[in-house]
Amino acid sequence: MAKKLHDTPNLDELEKGPWPSFVTGIKRLAKNNDMAVDLLGQLETSYRTKKGYWKGGTVGVFGYGGGVIPRFTELKDENGEPVFKDAAEFHTLRIQPPAGMHYTTDILRKMCDVWEKHGSGLIAFHGQSGDIMFQGATTENVQKAFDELNEMGFDLGGAGPAVRTSMSCVGAARCEQSCFDEAKAHREVVNTFLDDMHRPSLPYKFKFKFSGCPNDCMNSIQRADMAVIGTWRDNMRTDEALARKWFAGHGMDELVNDVVARCPTKAFQLKQIKDVKKGEHISSVAVSDTHAVEIDNKDCVRCMHCINVMTGALATASTS
Repeated sequence: MAKKLHDTPNLDELEKGPWPSFVTGIKRLAKNNDMAVDLLGQLETSYRTKKGYWKGGTVGVFGYGGGVIPRFTELKDENGEPVFKDAAEFHTLRIQPPAGMHYTTDILRKMCDVWEKHGSGLIAFHGQSGDIMFQGATTENVQKAFDELNEMGFDLGGAGPAVRTSMSCVGAARCEQSCFDEAKAHREVVNTFLDDMHRPSLPYKFKFKFSGCPNDCMNSIQRADMAVIGTWRDNMRTDEALARKWFAGHGMDELVNDVVARCPTKAFQLKQIKDVKKGEHISSVAVSDTHAVEIDNKDCVRCMHCINVMTGALATASTS
């Protein structure tokens, strides 16, 4: 049993809305963890005074120049001692996720066990950087926690002016829209630039992200310096049975208003079957006995909207 919780009237307000609150999660950890108790105390002080009380420093593990985010409290009493001593050091380990973010439940349980043993128990899957964020460890326990995670096969991610942790979508492992082997590309980049991740030596940070199709589930365009996005070369594939089934369930209004009208280049057209064009760049599929969809692939910009709405009836090309 951990020590008594501090009064946190401001943080308590964050639990009253309709959405899950991080405060509730930290309070759950605080039942058995003094570091989480004092973390709540420091956060409550910040909410009350509208000031942040964390400062950086230098903390790391042997052989690495980055991957640990130091965090020391600046909230001290008149004697210079931390007001919340059990959260006076609250460092974060950035751990690289596997390509495609595939985990077994056994691995997840082991990660939780390691962090409950050496840290606050607070883990984020995944942080803004793409790493698994193991948040809240003392300087003494950073190396111990890393050693155990490293024995499980995991490594530190990038931090500072370095090649940052790469990310890839689940992709070819289970997504029918995948246009290339994202995990392989991700792994190749990690293997090539691993030294630049662990020993920062660049003028500024640099990040790779891999999305298997133009849906860009990894937000690589917005959040990467080098965005690798899968696309296809030849014509979009169609399936008449699924197209007819979709049309029977959704109707003409939805086809016109939510698919045809939203094509940004007007490559997607609805026509009577007798008026559908033929050609090497044309994909077409009947949706009823009288009407068919016609797609001029040379005008398609791979926005994915029609495929997302009519998944199965329409699909990315076989040559990607």
